[in-house]
Formats: sequence, structure tokens, C-alpha cells
Amino acid sequence: MLARRRNAVYVARNKDTDTVAQGLSTLDSWMNGIRRQLDAVLEAFFEAKCEEAARLSPRAIELVVEVQNLTMRGGKRLRPIVTAAAHRAASHDGEPSATVEVGAALELLQTYLLIHDDWMDQDRERRGGPAVHYAFQCKHGAQHLGASLGILAGDLASTFSWELLLRGQFPPGRRDDGLTLFVEMQKEVFAGQQLDLMTDADVERMHDLKTGSYTTRGPAELGGILAGADAASMDALRRWSAPLGVAFQLRDDLLGTFGSVQEIGKPGDDLRHGKHNAVVAAFRRLEPSAAARAALEAVWGRADASDHALQAAWDVLSEAKTEVEARLALLADEARDAVTASPFDDDAKQMLEEVTLRLTERGS
Repeated sequence: MLARRRNAVYVARNKDTDTVAQGLSTLDSWMNGIRRQLDAVLEAFFEAKCEEAARLSPRAIELVVEVQNLTMRGGKRLRPIVTAAAHRAASHDGEPSATVEVGAALELLQTYLLIHDDWMDQDRERRGGPAVHYAFQCKHGAQHLGASLGILAGDLASTFSWELLLRGQFPPGRRDDGLTLFVEMQKEVFAGQQLDLMTDADVERMHDLKTGSYTTRGPAELGGILAGADAASMDALRRWSAPLGVAFQLRDDLLGTFGSVQEIGKPGDDLRHGKHNAVVAAFRRLEPSAAARAALEAVWGRADASDHALQAAWDVLSEAKTEVEARLALLADEARDAVTASPFDDDAKQMLEEVTLRLTERGS
């Protein structure tokens, strides 16, 4: 129901469904072009890093290979796409190739954060393969050594992200802006991760810090900096990307709680892992009955919870789901309103609206 309503809003703004379909098709082609450029840069980068590691020690290649495996295994490259879209909006006719090194840096930053996040959450799988620390544990047959090597691999991915960022094609006088922003993004992620680990009640604030900072806000501002954007354009990019980041994570929470096998691989994954996401937070705010709480506890943090128990949990979470969907819709509309009010040209506005749709409607 939510997807249909939000699509209806989008269709109304674009006059007819043919326009929407054409826009999404064009966006797909544009996004695929960015992914191809980005993967080519990453593949060449990792080839060079393996050669460098081999000169240090044959064993040093192991860390690089695990970072490479996770980075190149899946991933939608959404952050570089946000950067390229923001660059296009702020530069009017800028080529995506001008953002590719910074986009690659964002992918390595995500790899770093995912490696450490999986270790903290004791998750064994990521993107259809083993989490990095778990891959090391299996290879060496030692839990502590595997965890230690995983942490080192995450640290290496962080260093790689900085190396790629320093190759970025920043305009004269704007490199320091980009470097400073990259620092601020990471400080916000760390604060958000702390809130997540401590099950802080302000889930939306946690989402803005942990996800929005390096998924939409930071990448959008980096795109503006790469384009040499003026103050008005930078402000417009912030107004667009701030609500978009939280909406993106709310969609992720809905998928993690209610998503199908096709969408996320295992239904109710967030519940079975005991994750404190927006759906669970909304459920607890609604002061549920003892029976409803018991239905949730039957699957909460229980990897072996039955499908029957999961369905019972879904039933008691329905009101919370509706609340999260409504909040997501409001945030997505806020992002679209920011695009409408922006100083960008019509083609750029259409692209930003389409990116908004893609980030907030995935899996619907």
C-alpha cells in the first residue's frame, strides 16, 4: 500500500507513467555506467595493492584479498551513485568519471565499517559469503586469531579508503573541504554505532548518524564539493540528502524485519539477530500487551526461531510497521520537496527524484 501511494505521488509530479518508466530506465543505464567505471577502478586498485603486499610479505596478501572479496562481492554502489547524482546536479553537465575515485573511497569506507560491524555483531555472513572475521576463523581454525585478522583487514580497508580519496579530482581550493568532510562523516558513524550498540531509544538519531552520514549526506556533499558547488547548491544537497538517509535506513529496517526470501535471503533476519531497529522501537513505544511482548520475545535474538513463531511476531508488529512506513513516507516527501525547491535544472531535479525513489522503494 505504501509503495503504491508513494509511486502515485511521484507519477503525479511527472504527469504520466510513461515519463516515470522512461526516467527509471534512463537512471538504470546511468547507474550501470557508474558501477562499471567504479568496478574497473577498484579492480585495478586491488591488483596494485596485492603487488604491494607481496613485496612486504607473501602473507600480507591475505588481508588485501579478504578486503577485495567483500568489496567486490555484491553491493549496489549506492553511495557513489548519490555522489555522482549530486555532482551532476551541482555542475549541470558534469561527467560521472569526475567522481569515480571518491566513489571508490566510499566503497572502501563501507567495507571497513561492515567488517568491524560484523565482528561486533558476531555475524558470520555478509553479501552472500562469509563475514571477513569468520572467513579468517575458518581458514586458521582459531577464533581469536580470526577476529584479530578481521580487525586488521577492516583497518586496512579504512587506509585504502583514504588512499583513494586523496586521488579525488577536487577543484582548486576544495580538497581540504573534502578531506574535512570525510573526517566528519566517520566521527558521526562511530557515534551512531555507539548508540546502536547501547540500544539507545532515539533510533532515528542513530540512523542519521550511523547510516545517513556516509550513505546520503556525506556522499551528496562530496559530490557538491567535487562540482565546486556554491553555498546555495550545497544547502540544497543537504536538505535533500538528510531526510533521504533516515528514510533509506527505515526501508532497510522494514526489509530486515518483514522482507521475503527473495529480498533479503532469510525472512525476519533482524528479529532473529535481535537487532534494535525502528520497527522494534516503534513496537515498544506503543506499550504492547504482555501477550504481544511474548510473541516478539519468542523470535527476538533466536536464530532458530520457527517460521510459525516469526509469523506470530509479524502479526503483533503490524501497527509498528504502519507507523514506520508513515514516517518513511514523510521523510521521502521531505527529500522530494527539497529537490523541487532546489536551484538545480529540470534534468538534475528529475535525476535526484529518481534516486530518491530508488533508495526509498527498494524491495517494495
